[in-house]
Amino acid sequence: MFTLTNVFTKMMNFKYVFRWHLPFLLLMGMLSFRAVAADTLLIVGDSLSAVYRLPANTSWPTLLNNQWKKRGGLPDIVNASISGDTSAQGLARLPGLLQQHHPRWVLIELGANDGLRGFAPQTISQTLGQIVTLVKQAHAEPLLMQIRLPPNYGKRYNDAFYAIYPALAKQADIPLVPFFMEQVAIKPEWMQDDGLHPNQAAQSFIADWMSGKLAPLVAPSMSKP
Repeated sequence: MFTLTNVFTKMMNFKYVFRWHLPFLLLMGMLSFRAVAADTLLIVGDSLSAVYRLPANTSWPTLLNNQWKKRGGLPDIVNASISGDTSAQGLARLPGLLQQHHPRWVLIELGANDGLRGFAPQTISQTLGQIVTLVKQAHAEPLLMQIRLPPNYGKRYNDAFYAIYPALAKQADIPLVPFFMEQVAIKPEWMQDDGLHPNQAAQSFIADWMSGKLAPLVAPSMSKP
């Protein structure tokens, strides 16, 4: 039977249901927005990822991003690498990058220029550790790339430098991504004349190789809030 009392009762019931469910609905909306908006892998690196003396659209991060877009179900890649950057310079840029891109993952490819300049391994480790901490504080997942120096820097220093990365990855409980240059430097036809940087012919190989290393680290997390 239609009465004003019945209508008022239904309105009151809806009011209380809406009141109790509103926080839940808002939370679900925020989580859904985060899942969409933060679906990004940020690369913070140096010339090895910024591709020294090569067009940016030929870089392995660009090729990898194009590859993942075709596959689907993998994050967009933002390459924020700058040639010549040390770990300290990467650290200085990081807060702005995190605020701008809100990534879910951050690949840290830094330290080579520190090593080439002979910085103390302890200092490099501390700076990389600060980068990892900032990434975690931004609720993103750090991925640390292993770096190796050319052999002419001496075994003692090279060993100490190389050991920075697995020790930090273990301490911070984060993935350690293998160094793609160990696959590239052994092929002279893939190297530039300086003997330090991959040429354009190597970029597609690096993109494929890095896809095999990175995709398993990011794909399982796609459904996480």
